[in-house]
Amino acid sequence: MMKILSVILLFFIFLTSRVSAQNNAGIIHRGNITTEGILLNNGWKYRIGDSLEWAKPDFNDVKWLPINPTLDVHNALPQISRSGIGWFRLKFFVDSSFISNKLALVIQQSGASEIYLNGIKIAAYGTISSNAEKVKADDPKWKPLSISLNQSAEQVIAIRYAIQPNIYYTKIFETENPAFIMKIMDSGKALDYFHNNASKIFGFSFLLTGISLMIIILHLSFFILYSRQRANLFFALFAVSYVAANTLQFLYWLYPGGVSNKFYLGNATFALFIFGYIFLLLAAYLFLGRKKDFFYYFLLVFSGCAIVLNAWPYGLGWQIGGPLFQLLVQLNIARIAILSTIKKQRGAWIIAVGGVSTLLFFGFFLSQGTFTNSSFILSLPPLRIFTYVMQNISLPTASSIFLAFEFAFANRTLQKKLEEVNELSQQNISYEIEKQQILARQNETLEAQVKERTAALNQSLDFLKATQSQLIQSEKMASLGELTAGIAHEIQNPLNFVNNFSEVSSELMDEMNEELDNGDIVEAKAIAADIKQNLEKINHHGKRADAIVKGMLQHSRKTAGQKEATEINALADEYLRLSYHGFRAKDKSCNVTLVTNFDKQLPKINVVAQDIGRVFLNLFNNAFYAVYQKQKGLKANYQPEVTVTTYGKNGYVVIEVKDNGIGMPNAIKDKIMQPFFTTKPTGEGTGLGLSLTYDIVVKGHSGNIEVDTREGEGSVFIVTLMV
Repeated sequence: MMKILSVILLFFIFLTSRVSAQNNAGIIHRGNITTEGILLNNGWKYRIGDSLEWAKPDFNDVKWLPINPTLDVHNALPQISRSGIGWFRLKFFVDSSFISNKLALVIQQSGASEIYLNGIKIAAYGTISSNAEKVKADDPKWKPLSISLNQSAEQVIAIRYAIQPNIYYTKIFETENPAFIMKIMDSGKALDYFHNNASKIFGFSFLLTGISLMIIILHLSFFILYSRQRANLFFALFAVSYVAANTLQFLYWLYPGGVSNKFYLGNATFALFIFGYIFLLLAAYLFLGRKKDFFYYFLLVFSGCAIVLNAWPYGLGWQIGGPLFQLLVQLNIARIAILSTIKKQRGAWIIAVGGVSTLLFFGFFLSQGTFTNSSFILSLPPLRIFTYVMQNISLPTASSIFLAFEFAFANRTLQKKLEEVNELSQQNISYEIEKQQILARQNETLEAQVKERTAALNQSLDFLKATQSQLIQSEKMASLGELTAGIAHEIQNPLNFVNNFSEVSSELMDEMNEELDNGDIVEAKAIAADIKQNLEKINHHGKRADAIVKGMLQHSRKTAGQKEATEINALADEYLRLSYHGFRAKDKSCNVTLVTNFDKQLPKINVVAQDIGRVFLNLFNNAFYAVYQKQKGLKANYQPEVTVTTYGKNGYVVIEVKDNGIGMPNAIKDKIMQPFFTTKPTGEGTGLGLSLTYDIVVKGHSGNIEVDTREGEGSVFIVTLMV
């Protein structure tokens, strides 16, 4: 019986101790608060669900699950609800001397929360709702939250908590994404802690931004002044990318809220860093004069992969896409700089020192381990910040020194060249004086020669002008001869009639006298009637010859350049006949069919009739010559034909002279209006006919002349005159 009681007693003691252990789980004791405060990371309990009863200090949370809320919410705390509300609770004791202190909580979190101290709601960060779509996460980013403890030794913090759905998390810059991190600190120290952290972040960003701005100003100025050195432009773009990246990084650390934007700000920041390093790589290759090799193109491809890796996979991706990419670029720049140094390229050792220094500083920075603080820069000691800054500016600084070295070398070279130029200038001055003396003598000789040549040229010019005048006069006389032949033929016909009837009338007079002597009055009267009829015919043909002469005189009396209203049809018909008769006077074996298509409705137009007559005469003569030459070649089955057509068109009078003669090749069509150009054999033409025709029509009458010709088929000359 005693053994049974003993067993029951031992079981009761065990059970009591077990319950007591469960009730005391999470209860901590702190004697004081250090400068860094007390991190409340042990003793927390968690439960999924939502009830304000859970905020009360006397609520029994013995069955809740223990949890460490400082762990990463993305992959270390799967028990936290992703689509609902949960509660955290923590109990801790403080001694009585501690209760009167002014205290504050500093918090960083990755969700939305409502904070209760001893059952009283003291703060809310973000928005908590039973509707998951309305949950909005917010991060106070260590902003102090003043608290007042109650007089009891036991204190209870309860946190109503929810995760904002559809948020992408990132570990860029060695940051974590805890459910929340909470420290309890002295109120004054908490405020200092917040300001110191903000100042550290601001100072860090301001330092890198200031250095980058100086690089932008320096290298962009050099590029503007000397655009052929494109490396300066890429260094400036590198610095621009760094300024933009530092600005986004500053927002990444201190942007209000920042939970939902953290992923995008971080990735955009590193994307700008990657672009900056690509520009830095380009600048290094250009400065060192290196050809783009396999490593260059590999890094270009890897830069695209790095941007993707920054976002995924979680944690490891940004280290491959960020620091690893930067390290590879720095290694490659150091490599090409060392190779250029080995080849004794001037100043390459400066870039090599910068590249090696960057690697050393970067290696020292990484050798200090990783960071679990969600804002790692806040916990960096000054030495590590210094190494981080030096790792970022070593290469740009070396590049600027290299640039200064190059400009100093160029300046020394230019100075030396200037001295050489000055020496050469003195020599050139003495040479120049000697040259001037020689040139003066040569100028005198040349002036005398120029005067002699000028006199000779003037004499040649006068001779050419006289020759040209003679040729033009010859052309005119040739035209006049042809015109005279035509006129003579025109007058010859009526003169023949006059002569014939005169002879017949003389014979009739003799007969009439004989009849009168014989006393035959009737026969004498009949003969007298015949004589009268002959006299009438003589008078008719005499008037005809008189009209021809008067017409010619009328044209010859007109003053040169005086335009008068002229009937183009009559003028064309008259000169067509004169040209044809002149042509026939040379060779009667060629019979040409003349076709005229005159528009009887044409108005009179103001022209110099004598000049336009010469135009017609030249065109008709050329047409008769063309058909005559073709007939000589064919001699059979060919009927020469010249057609003259006139008509009105859009306020102009158009005269077309068409022949079915030998035509012209296209190669010479553009040359026929040039002076002295002729297709006729030597001695048969001067080459001035069509040139004078062009001047009369185009320059004298503001008209136009065109030619359409096909070799072996004939030509059409089209003259257009203004009404």
